[in-house]
Amino acid sequence: MNRLLAISTVFATLFLAACEKPVVVNVPAPPVSVPGPMGPQGAPGNQGNQGNTGITGDTGSTGSTGSTGSTGATGRPGDPATVIVIPSASTPTN
Repeated sequence: MNRLLAISTVFATLFLAACEKPVVVNVPAPPVSVPGPMGPQGAPGNQGNQGNTGITGDTGSTGSTGSTGSTGATGRPGDPATVIVIPSASTPTN
């Protein structure tokens, strides 16, 4: 039994070693573009047209003056009373 196990192990190893291994393909990195020197400057463009100034609008009319209210009635004469105002006392100092 030990021989059978040893022989099958050897054959399995040889069989697996004989299999074709996949080939690893390395994809190259994309090329990096480097800008070249600047070219000559182009000709200047044409000047655009100046737009028209708008027309000034009409001035509105001034409103009418309001009417004066009626005069109130004259009040009755007051009582002959004298009012005395006493100033409040200041806070005492400590």
